[in-house]
Amino acid sequence: MESSKVCILGMHRSGTSCLAGCLEERGLFLGDVVNASPHNKKGNKENKELRRLNDDVLESSGGTWDRPPEFISWNDEHRQRRDDIINTLKNNRHWGFKDPRVVLTLPFWLEALPDMKFVGTFRHPSAVIASLTKRPGLAPSVAPLKLWTLYNRSLLEAVKHYEFPLICFDRPQDEYLYSIEQASAYLGLPEGINVSGGFFEENIRTQSIFKESDLELGSEEQAIYRELLDKSC
Repeated sequence: MESSKVCILGMHRSGTSCLAGCLEERGLFLGDVVNASPHNKKGNKENKELRRLNDDVLESSGGTWDRPPEFISWNDEHRQRRDDIINTLKNNRHWGFKDPRVVLTLPFWLEALPDMKFVGTFRHPSAVIASLTKRPGLAPSVAPLKLWTLYNRSLLEAVKHYEFPLICFDRPQDEYLYSIEQASAYLGLPEGINVSGGFFEENIRTQSIFKESDLELGSEEQAIYRELLDKSC
């Protein structure tokens, strides 16, 4: 019986929580995750221990989530904590995890899970920046547009290498949900699950879909966003 180990990739405020929730209701086991918070009524779907581990790996590499290090490094303690997290999930047929920091720590997770599958999500920079700066305590320490570029350049490199479904969080509801179904089929999640009245709601996107005039993009940002769109399902 085929099983799936799934890593959800995408920058902060780019639809990773929504994607994780939609896949969870279609049969992906996420384990002990945050299902509600003051800033997200449906939760961010993150495992707190996994998030702390990613933060520690970034710190040991001389960076943070908003100051990405050039290279990442890890030690045996990090490996043990990673393996402990995996052990809480792996007895399920379809399991996975979500933390935007994994875009930065991906080699660390690939060391333990070289055959895992991926699904990614992205969002226009103007919507991401508006969402980042709106949340108390979440404003990044580097220029938000630069941070968007760093994360999404890495996401683009990953999708080129591993060829996985990429979902645009800017899409209208019907197109977005169609992309979710395509990703679910790719991941081998169970068919026929009733998800009427499910996780996705239009108001889950706290920032409206961007207007082209919202943010003046440089040539690199324009190229990255266009290529992400071209590769999206």
